[in-house]
Amino acid sequence: MAAVNDNNNTTLHYIFDPMCGWCYAAAPLVDAARSVPGLSVEFHGGGMMTGANRRPITAQWRDYVMPHDRRIAELTGQPFGQGYFEGLLRDTGAVMDSEPPTTAVLAAEALRTGGGLDMIHRLQRAHYVEGRRIADMDVLTAVAAELGFDAEAFASAFARLSGEATAQHIAASRQLLQRAGGQGFPTFVLAQADGTASRIDIGPWLGRADEWKAQLATLAAPSGVAADVGAGQASCGPDSCAI
Repeated sequence: MAAVNDNNNTTLHYIFDPMCGWCYAAAPLVDAARSVPGLSVEFHGGGMMTGANRRPITAQWRDYVMPHDRRIAELTGQPFGQGYFEGLLRDTGAVMDSEPPTTAVLAAEALRTGGGLDMIHRLQRAHYVEGRRIADMDVLTAVAAELGFDAEAFASAFARLSGEATAQHIAASRQLLQRAGGQGFPTFVLAQADGTASRIDIGPWLGRADEWKAQLATLAAPSGVAADVGAGQASCGPDSCAI
């Protein structure tokens, strides 16, 4: 694929959606990657549930996603709370909309380097464990406060980055996904300092964060070579999640 690294370091590009169950499954891998020396992690929100793909919570949606959620929990150990299973997934007034939480991620990054990844992680827990409506501004404001962001600064950054700025970010993320040959979310692309880049299939690494970290450390070393690793990439499309 075309070069995607304009930095001097090895970069792991994380193409995600805040409401993607398999992105939540991969959250421990993202956390592990952040602690690899010589490796930077960049996020790219793909807007899985935006525009015509926004959807309300319904009984049918609950029945559809719960088997996937249980598989994620079994495979990775990621927790799902009663607030999610018996709260949010029964809240027919809630709307699944990726755009507001994506804007919140962009705002957090604008205010603090690394804040975007912190926000992604916290929003995933708010959604899948606590069952909160992460598309609602009052929830996003509360989560930002929990992460230590000044309320006024966050509101200002959110307003500045909402609308067109978020749309441009989503469009660029989808272009990267297409160039990488990814089929959905999450997709990980490892870009070397020399400009070479390759998609990493994370399916075999789910639930194996320590081994994943060791592999990334090898690939991020000066002699490392970007290459597809393993098979069975976890992915989510606008209407489905599978591994």
